[in-house]
Amino acid sequence: MNVISSKDNEIVKSVKKLKEKKYRDFESAYIVEGVKMVKEAIMEKASIRHIIICDDCEKSDIIPKELMYEIAKYDCMYVTSKIFRYISEVQTPQGVLAVIDKNNGTNDIKYDEDIIVALDDIQDPGNLGTILRTIDSCGLTQILVSKGTVDPYNPKVVRSSMGAIYRVKVIECEDLLESLKEVKKNKFKVIVTSLGNSKSIYDMKYNKKVLVIGNEANGVKERIMSIADEKVKIPMLGRTESLNAAVATGIVLYEYVRQKLVK
Repeated sequence: MNVISSKDNEIVKSVKKLKEKKYRDFESAYIVEGVKMVKEAIMEKASIRHIIICDDCEKSDIIPKELMYEIAKYDCMYVTSKIFRYISEVQTPQGVLAVIDKNNGTNDIKYDEDIIVALDDIQDPGNLGTILRTIDSCGLTQILVSKGTVDPYNPKVVRSSMGAIYRVKVIECEDLLESLKEVKKNKFKVIVTSLGNSKSIYDMKYNKKVLVIGNEANGVKERIMSIADEKVKIPMLGRTESLNAAVATGIVLYEYVRQKLVK
């Protein structure tokens, strides 16, 4: 078995570059790391380019043997522990990572779901990852993100999505406003959250709606507010005036789930 020990290896160099967004965009690929994430990528039939395994970790049985049998079906490369730490994004690596093609091959929006979530310049990777996970838990399969939103394939987003990145199609919009106008042409109504409006999220029917979640600090942009069909708020009994973006998304989407279950 050939074990790579040089940083000059072409695959090692290309994996290292994928830590930067511009290279992820150029290569249309991203990294997932750890036993659970790689196992789930295989189960979800993600488009895996390479799997990189740390030689020392492989010998220590950190990676279950049944997973090793599955990994062996892919283009695999063994590297020394020094090289693995060089390309790894985590402090205590488990010794396996995969390079995966982005899952959004096309930017076509599907109009056969009741709810579409759109993000207007969400900045926190943890928020985006949690929102992807929440969308997945609600049985939804796509999300629109503005150009100013944090990179959906940022390693922190990927980790916090807990595998949802494989199942939720990320549609990166050059101009979110124009994308929303196109959605409206397909008989969807644009809904934005707004503190100043009296209509509650519990008064809304969740059918053919696109829910826009705004930036953590500034909310939804005025240019998008101007095309909104409805403005709603999450009722709060305490003195706090706003909620974390991911928490707010979860509250609204689970009202959609509740209404769907009642039906």
